[in-house]
Amino acid sequence: MRRLRNVKIVATLGPASNDYEMIRKLHEAGADVFRLNMSHGDHDEIRVRHEIIRQVEKDLDSPIGILADLQGPKLRVGTFANPEGEELLEGAKFRMDLDEAEGDVTRVRLPHPEIFEALEAGAHLLVNDGKIRLRVEACGKDFADCVVVAGGTISNRKGVNVPDVVLPLKALSEKDRADLEFVCQLGVDWLALSFVQRPEDVYEARALANGRAAILSKIEKPAAVKAFDDILAVSDGIMVARGDLGVELPVQNVPPIQKQLVRKCRAAAKPVIVATQMLESMIDSPMPTRAEVSDVATAIYEGTDAIMLSAESAAGSYPIEAVTTMNNVAVEVESDPTYTDIIENTRSAKRTTVADGIVAAAREIAETTDVKAICCFTQSGTTALLTARERPRVPIIAMTSQRGTARRLSLSWGTNCTMTGDVERFKMAVVAAARAARTMGFASETDQIVVTAGVPFNQAGTTNILRVAPCEERLIFRTDPE
Repeated sequence: MRRLRNVKIVATLGPASNDYEMIRKLHEAGADVFRLNMSHGDHDEIRVRHEIIRQVEKDLDSPIGILADLQGPKLRVGTFANPEGEELLEGAKFRMDLDEAEGDVTRVRLPHPEIFEALEAGAHLLVNDGKIRLRVEACGKDFADCVVVAGGTISNRKGVNVPDVVLPLKALSEKDRADLEFVCQLGVDWLALSFVQRPEDVYEARALANGRAAILSKIEKPAAVKAFDDILAVSDGIMVARGDLGVELPVQNVPPIQKQLVRKCRAAAKPVIVATQMLESMIDSPMPTRAEVSDVATAIYEGTDAIMLSAESAAGSYPIEAVTTMNNVAVEVESDPTYTDIIENTRSAKRTTVADGIVAAAREIAETTDVKAICCFTQSGTTALLTARERPRVPIIAMTSQRGTARRLSLSWGTNCTMTGDVERFKMAVVAAARAARTMGFASETDQIVVTAGVPFNQAGTTNILRVAPCEERLIFRTDPE
């Protein structure tokens, strides 16, 4: 399905978007990738949603990516004797410990001994999305004596964030391992890994996935920001998860971090999603706030590959309107000459391979001549990702015989994926590219396209040829070598 924009849209599915009609409408409105949140819904519900997406894909003949977002370890306090919770006042003393007794205004159980192992005096504990802030005064292997820096109501099983230390926790819980195997057997395209703190956290997920899905690391902890270069190197993609990141870091730090991470992902030719609270007000309103529209636009101006809806499409009252709004903002931003200037002035890739040179040459040819599209044959998706890194002014048509590759590329900036059979001769590759450009409405018979491919065909990592070709097949057969 042809889009009039390059940035991709990820829509989360949930109670508001769990039947065929709604999922199809969301895709038609602009959703390129659907997110299955493994924190909500059992395996049967996830399976049904997966089947519906694949049916929509088949009916519309449009590759759709599916992203399974693993929950990760959840750190929570215990329960209180008072079911309404307790009010913690600023300056008060409060203890967290391993005692199984119900909590009161002086203490509560924190059933995570690994937190106490990592804590040190001066560290902070954040409760209930950071609304309550505690500073550790003294700690041991089974307790932390704190002072309340910012007070509020603390109640049963509220979440806890520990921003100041690297916790000795694996990114995959037992639930995550079971969920990972389940969704890989279903056939999802991307796995989003929560609670990443270090590159080692990615290794286990990659080993368990065993090539069945690409690994996307969620950056939501200060430790992940510090180790970002190493995490990026072992990940297939990145999500800038601004929710927890904004809890564990001062909120003013998040925008510059977002910009830095997006640029590094672009340079590495790895897809990056900007996520969380992008159109939050549209959970209950058919119209977004001006600030939200500006936030979405800023991410697009930065050159992100994708922007994401969470509760807006999963549980909100206006899921289609939210996707439509994102689509309209993207079309408007990308038609702004300032957008082109920013994108072209922020290229920072280091080109060291033949494929790097081929895709850079394709982009330059497209910008200096009347070429309508860049058609790249790709088996693993790498050539398409490298082409997308260049952010060309013309459409990218990614041609592959691998449906999994087409689905994964639905997350990558500017890629329009189409399935093609195995090609044995370069002339037939050019013919297939010309037909795709015409069929998809990117070119007519009188236009030209750029074709990139690898010889020998149907082997990953062999991109080594570039051809400026006419879209009229008679001219191709007349002029192109076998």
